[in-house]
Amino acid sequence: MTPSSIEAARVFPTMSGFPNHFHRAGCCLAAVLALLGAAGCGKGDPKDAELRRKQAEHLLAEADFAVNLREWTRAEGLLLKAAEVAPDEAEIWVSLGAARVLRGDKAQARTAYEKALSLYASAASEKSGAPAEPWLRQVHILALLGREKDARVLLEKAARRLEGNRDVKAFLEGRELDRLLADPAFAKVRL
Repeated sequence: MTPSSIEAARVFPTMSGFPNHFHRAGCCLAAVLALLGAAGCGKGDPKDAELRRKQAEHLLAEADFAVNLREWTRAEGLLLKAAEVAPDEAEIWVSLGAARVLRGDKAQARTAYEKALSLYASAASEKSGAPAEPWLRQVHILALLGREKDARVLLEKAARRLEGNRDVKAFLEGRELDRLLADPAFAKVRL
């Protein structure tokens, strides 16, 4: 990777090479998008679901390329199209928000970040046995929104709600929120 692509990868969580602040190794949005058909995106037609999955993957790959070239406006347009194809994929909205911050449009970035926050909040409340990821991603997005106090409160709530969860415990013990807030790449996309 070139220095600019490494920096871009740190900034965009759905893009390749992003150092995962939530200790989940190998999670790829393309794998999640492969499940779109199972989630009903195809509205019953498996061919349509497969087409939408491939379209979203293609758009994300193009957006990744645009990020590497620091073409924020182009990346934003591609991410908007990906969000139309897969509107319930929160990480697309996070990347869209980051592209908008880098382009200088903080108001629209806030809207994208808040959409991602809403999607993760829904995922966290869907069932009592929800994994830690939607909780920790909400903490991340609240920090992106500049709501550090709310992020800390939610992290404490997650620790109580998911007592004994090793991911939450590792996040707390590793002081991941503090590390995230001190990361210069994170600061570039924070509101």
